[in-house]
Amino acid sequence: MKQSAGILLFRRKDQQVEFFLVHPGGPFFAKKDIGFWTVPKGELNEGEEALTAAIREFKEETGQSLTGDFIELTAVVQKGGKKVLCWAVEGDLDPSTIVSNTFEIEWPPRSGKKQSFAEIDKAEWFAYNNAIKHINEKQVALLDELKSKLSC
Repeated sequence: MKQSAGILLFRRKDQQVEFFLVHPGGPFFAKKDIGFWTVPKGELNEGEEALTAAIREFKEETGQSLTGDFIELTAVVQKGGKKVLCWAVEGDLDPSTIVSNTFEIEWPPRSGKKQSFAEIDKAEWFAYNNAIKHINEKQVALLDELKSKLSC
């Protein structure tokens, strides 16, 4: 089973918790919105500790380094079978400042041309009711668990 590790960044604003979610870049996700946002995450390298991978992936996908008290959340398994290990941490960042790493694919398909795309094309803060609409449905459990741990 493939495994990813990610970070659910959260902040408290106006007596409610907001969640930092990212939208995958590239042509496959260009017109997809509801249900396609995610926590910043990525696959673990061989022998890499999961929290280390989660922090590295957050930096690769947003350009931002994180420190703080990381709260381990229960792993979820997405529809494709990938297991997502996740930690939450409180923090704040301006979504307009993210700088994502890129990936290269043949695009258009069978054209022989390679194009680079940002791994993450946008990020936003979401209040819970909006977050559960936008996030990958299998990751809603991460939001729910964090809310219960924060008692809100």
